[in-house]
Amino acid sequence: MPRVKRGTIANKRRKNVLKNTKGYRWGRKSKERAAKEALLHAWTHAFRGRKEKKRTFRQLWNVRINAGVREEGLSYSTFIAGLKKAGIKLDRKILADLAANEPTAFKKVVATARGGK
Repeated sequence: MPRVKRGTIANKRRKNVLKNTKGYRWGRKSKERAAKEALLHAWTHAFRGRKEKKRTFRQLWNVRINAGVREEGLSYSTFIAGLKKAGIKLDRKILADLAANEPTAFKKVVATARGGK
């Protein structure tokens, strides 16, 4: 009767852990215990980072919109209020892109928002 080979699941788990720590420094890429610890932290930061990314981009868009609006002699808050009153439903991502890349179109939007008071 052939012998029973053990540990296939453990080996598979170890292989996956080490595959995920490829590129890490020192023992964290090759030693299982250190690699598991490194992944716990890395995946926590990655989860948090996906949430933070949304915050930081919205912040950036607001700054870009404010810069574009200030050139037209308005403040950010009055511009956004004017947009709401005028019924313009452009999100901040699009507005920031217009302010940076399409100044003529952005000026028209600002004029409409100013008229919507």
